[in-house]
Amino acid sequence: MGKILVVDDSYSELQLIQSALGGLGHDLVTAMDGEEGERIARSGNINLIILDVILPKKNGFQVCRELKKDDKFKHIPIIMVTSKDQDSDQFWGLKQGANEYVKKPFNPADLVKLVKKYLS
Repeated sequence: MGKILVVDDSYSELQLIQSALGGLGHDLVTAMDGEEGERIARSGNINLIILDVILPKKNGFQVCRELKKDDKFKHIPIIMVTSKDQDSDQFWGLKQGANEYVKKPFNPADLVKLVKKYLS
């Protein structure tokens, strides 16, 4: 099974995502700010990242861009899960290299399908 990094500054959102993905058998690692998320992504064998946009220290767009421009990490799928719901936000997230862009509140079944798409 894979190792998933979930980066969100909301404890309740982390719990919701963990609850949705808990039955899949993947190892879930969490971070609550962008800098910590990027550090964990660069230090561990992460197979997929679920990334909020609005984060302390470094926003999700910045984290995504930094990881995707590095050849060592550009292969890691990034699913942005965020309350930033404008079409321009989605455009910008995908332009930074995100593989998927999910707007909060999200349907847990949809998130499960996306994780399975990348970690099957």
